[in-house]
Amino acid sequence: MAEITTQGGGTGSNQQTRSVIIVGSVIIVALVGVIVALALNLNRGAAPVSSEEELPPQRSVVVNEDNLDEVLNEIERAEPVQAGYYEARMSTIWTFPNGDSVSPDAYVENVPNNTHDVYFDVLLGDAEETIYESPVIPRGAHLDNIKLDRSLAAGSYDAVIVYHLVDEQQRTISTLRMAITLVVES
Repeated sequence: MAEITTQGGGTGSNQQTRSVIIVGSVIIVALVGVIVALALNLNRGAAPVSSEEELPPQRSVVVNEDNLDEVLNEIERAEPVQAGYYEARMSTIWTFPNGDSVSPDAYVENVPNNTHDVYFDVLLGDAEETIYESPVIPRGAHLDNIKLDRSLAAGSYDAVIVYHLVDEQQRTISTLRMAITLVVES
């Protein structure tokens, strides 16, 4: 009896298997290439930070009643203030007997360790309406007996004080924002 064999029987399935393996390998190599190219592209703009380089300064922290003690402790442990930075010494709750009076407890000091003169604006609420503009405070000087430029009705107000560090021509070098509370008693 004769045995019938076809040439495509075993060989054809081997060729299909090899084709699938080759196509799969090409796809895997292509994916690896794309991943490597994307990784190189993402890192192209970022320079590596070595231990010898200075890291950028941290952003300023808004000071409020919840973190006041922590910030004051950090200030006390800090070295003298670097150029372009500002050490704030101030009261954070300003009380006014009425909307047109002077506050007996509002206090802002430009400490002698600072490197620049400063002035500040007090902004009211989310609208950030300016309700007080200070004069320039030289290093080592302070400002108290503050009266707002705009009268406020009785109540408690969230406000922001924006310090402007200025150069010799009184141009702003940098700013610092801090939260304060204004209390108008009557």
